[in-house]
Amino acid sequence: MNKITIIGSGFAGLTAVRTLRKNDKHTQITLISPKAEFVYMPSLIWIPSGIANKKDIVIPLNSFFKRMNIRHISGKVIGLENRARTVITSVGEYENDALIIASGGRFIKKLSGIEHAITPCDGVSAVEQIRDRIQVMDSGNIAIGFAANPNELSAIRGGPMFEFLFGLDTQLRREGRRDKFNLTFFTPTEKPGARLGEKAVISLLSEMKKRNIKTHLGHKIKSFEINKVITEGGEFIADLILFMPGMTGNHWFDSTELERSKGGLLKADKFCQVKGAENIFVVGDSGSFPGPDWMPKQAHMADLQAVAAAKNVLAVLDDKPTSHTFKIELMCIVDSNNKGMYISRTLKGGLMLPSCRLMHYAKQIFGWRYLRQYR
Repeated sequence: MNKITIIGSGFAGLTAVRTLRKNDKHTQITLISPKAEFVYMPSLIWIPSGIANKKDIVIPLNSFFKRMNIRHISGKVIGLENRARTVITSVGEYENDALIIASGGRFIKKLSGIEHAITPCDGVSAVEQIRDRIQVMDSGNIAIGFAANPNELSAIRGGPMFEFLFGLDTQLRREGRRDKFNLTFFTPTEKPGARLGEKAVISLLSEMKKRNIKTHLGHKIKSFEINKVITEGGEFIADLILFMPGMTGNHWFDSTELERSKGGLLKADKFCQVKGAENIFVVGDSGSFPGPDWMPKQAHMADLQAVAAAKNVLAVLDDKPTSHTFKIELMCIVDSNNKGMYISRTLKGGLMLPSCRLMHYAKQIFGWRYLRQYR
């Protein structure tokens, strides 16, 4: 019986599980991740205001793994051996005939003083820290921004920062405290949200102006201090700093011979197969894929890649060539706690719908329906 190993229990890893089981009921599947749980990252934006809490976002996976007949290993991956046929973990070694790497990315935290900034996508504890800090602040300056990996321009996750920005503005207005706070949005690019399309950039900047949010754009970030953001274009006071750095590959990639991109991700072809490697596939934030410079690092894209990779794994194990590719598509709702702006983009064009309450509820409903399959 063939043995397939999946590293990671995020969007890509779990979609790979569902796709494999849909097409093969009997293959032995082992999934390795630190915990048997799934963190629904898109809903992190609602924790500071209380719309969502940890129970809404962190889903135990034991029942799902049992239904799917998956062996879960709770451990951290350390490296690969025997041309990746052996996965070395903190709790033992595990053999495979094919491997899907869905272990996500790692935020680049090299800037001096970055310990003074909170990275929201670090998880629930990070956004709970934001919630708690906001609750005890009577007034002050809040800075929210993001940056990219200069060697891997696609390794960026800026979308959530727009949501935290607009969401905090909405929250403070609801609480009758907005006039006591200054909000500043900062990023090295002059056109924040450019990968969403030119119309989106105009709309986002217009929304910031309408909400009286200051901007500090187009200046490389030099460092952070406990109450300050310092860039090549100047510095400004910040009592609370939310910052999303660019992403790179996991530390354990260094203990493998897998080919890497300049930005530190695993180089993949259009079939999600790691270049120069046999029966090794990568999906989601771990990989560097061929495509346009606007191709996103987001859950939807990871799901599309995972479906293709899983089907290709079954093909190669059946001595067939890889043939399944993934659709390149950006799709998101930029939420602001009471409204949402829908944006989509493909190789054929794009669509943007103005912010409205319907999209806010649509995002909540989608999340609820998505998580039903894992509860």
